[in-house]
Amino acid sequence: MIFEQLKTMLAEQFGVEVESITMETSFEDDLGADSLDLVDMSMAMEEVFGVEEMTEEEISGITTVGDLVRFLQNKID
Repeated sequence: MIFEQLKTMLAEQFGVEVESITMETSFEDDLGADSLDLVDMSMAMEEVFGVEEMTEEEISGITTVGDLVRFLQNKID
């Protein structure tokens, strides 16, 4: 499941507990992510999920983990 893989990856990248990540978790407010973190995350998505690197426009539209899960589901399907 995308969400489970994503939680593990995000917990490692942002140094938080896997259990603390929910679909409502905000990258900026809850994880303290800045634009560089989001670019790094985008590159990791390419490796883990086999999707193309996200554009700046796509990244700017993703504010929560749920947004990213939905984005990945659309890209993979």
